[in-house]
Amino acid sequence: MSMLLVTYPKSDGARFDADYYTAEHLRLVREGWTPHGLTDVHALFPSGAGDTGFTAIAVIKFGDNDSLQAALASPATPGIMADVPNFTDIEPSMHFMKRG
Repeated sequence: MSMLLVTYPKSDGARFDADYYTAEHLRLVREGWTPHGLTDVHALFPSGAGDTGFTAIAVIKFGDNDSLQAALASPATPGIMADVPNFTDIEPSMHFMKRG
């Protein structure tokens, strides 16, 4: 399994529309990347005692690294990335993870 974690760091005054993110943006991710091997996607919104310093974290799972790379190279990716300003002004970071 390979995962892409997309993190949105907390920042004073930053805008993040969690409702749009979960209802619309993650729908775009599912529609665009499922044909390339996406197996699961969900969002985490850390808060409280376990606060990580992130506004949100997307956990995007693929069967293997080839599927993840195919999704990122797909024609759907520019549209997914272009949607980011619709829900936040935070610059996301991508982290690639493999699970044995």
